[in-house]
Amino acid sequence: MQKRILIVDDEQKINHLLKDYFKASQFDTFSLYEGTSVAQWVKQNSPDLILLDLMLPGKDGIEICREIRQFSMVPIIMITARIDEIDRIIGLEIGADDYICKPFNPREVVTRAKVIFRRMALYENLSADTQEHKQLMPIILDVKKYTARYHKNRLELTPVEFRLLEVMYNAPGHVFSREQLMNVLYNDNRIVTDRTIDSHIKNLRKKIQQAGCADEIIHSVYGVGYKVEF
Repeated sequence: MQKRILIVDDEQKINHLLKDYFKASQFDTFSLYEGTSVAQWVKQNSPDLILLDLMLPGKDGIEICREIRQFSMVPIIMITARIDEIDRIIGLEIGADDYICKPFNPREVVTRAKVIFRRMALYENLSADTQEHKQLMPIILDVKKYTARYHKNRLELTPVEFRLLEVMYNAPGHVFSREQLMNVLYNDNRIVTDRTIDSHIKNLRKKIQQAGCADEIIHSVYGVGYKVEF
């Protein structure tokens, strides 16, 4: 079954260009040109991936991404002409899976989408006896459903936050450098900084605490990186 790609960009030339390249790679494509109808369209049509421009009429990409994350974990690649590092961090913090800046090569956008789908397939195909429903009290991870719980309280994690927690969760006590974590999360050779990982860790700690966990689970190792210990 072909993957369904929603392209949200008010620049028709870019929208149509991306549509042509994704069609050539055997994806089903759909286009929207403004922001107010995106969340409702996603609810009704369940795309497999969204290409979301940051600057849109009606409602901007950050607000749309935040809105979608209230009900869906569909992968989102944000597209923007703004290249400031803080914009990249904000986009990833609120739930975007990737970030690409204009001008771009449309082949690269297609490649990044394929990387996300390969990563998702990898998680889905992990052996059930070791990965389907790992449990190490007090955190419970369900890889197939992409959910994490502290006892009965759900942690509202973005896809990037979930993967980051899973990597450390699968090797409790092992210290991961920021570089190692970046390589695991972003295997497409993009340029990200240590601040990006630190920002995700900060959000993870906050969400674990909000779920009712008073103990520190994610530990900083000065000058090295991070580890999970229960």
